[in-house]
Amino acid sequence: MTALMLVATMAPVMATRADLARARALYNERQFDGAIEASTAAQRTPATADAATVVLARAHLERYRERADPSDLAAARVALGTVRAASLDARDANDLLLALGEALFFEDDYGAAAQLFESGLIGARMLGPDPGDAMLDWWGSAVERHADRLAPESRAGVLGRLRDRMAMELARNPSSGAAAYWVVVGARGSGDADAAWDSAIAGWVRVRLAGGGSASLRADLDQLVLEGVIPDRVRQLPPEHRAQAETDLRTDWALVKERWK
Repeated sequence: MTALMLVATMAPVMATRADLARARALYNERQFDGAIEASTAAQRTPATADAATVVLARAHLERYRERADPSDLAAARVALGTVRAASLDARDANDLLLALGEALFFEDDYGAAAQLFESGLIGARMLGPDPGDAMLDWWGSAVERHADRLAPESRAGVLGRLRDRMAMELARNPSSGAAAYWVVVGARGSGDADAAWDSAIAGWVRVRLAGGGSASLRADLDQLVLEGVIPDRVRQLPPEHRAQAETDLRTDWALVKERWK
């Protein structure tokens, strides 16, 4: 094969891989219309078709989150049904599993979504902290939504398991922002408001390990403490003591935030 023939043969492959790279870049920039267009182009070549279809499905899912257009959810479901998982590398397979779970989540099948996300926790963690935290965060969200539909006793058990798993994740990776948040949710939901309070303070202090997500994590923890944990702790007290206790707890929380800026 002459050099000219080799270039001619490789050019279409390079072009389609460029389409796939562009689709991923646009997805990461949250330009989902462009990601859909680029991934559709990358689907035309077998070498990139399945990976491109994963990007296409995820872009439709994110656009569904933004616009609540059922056609995006339907398009994502169709795309996911055509992916040949055996052809994907580890990262694309992780993204496929994440997308399948998201699709179930958006269809309100929270229990099934939680099972899919949980099955991907170990594999996602092996890819790095960001994929691991993304899968962990989706799992926590699905478990919480699923638990909201259960009877109080069952709900406490499910959220207690969430607390225990998130504590284990923090022991493995103290910088996990997802685990720092969901361990508080799990403790609170299992009926241990005091442990939720302690976990929230620990999470606020530990947030300096979380890197780029620290501001978002602190905002989420602050809302959770003010709207959930403090009212839960106050509710345990006799009615005549609740107003002062709430004031004291809010003051204590403000001091934590001031001391650990």
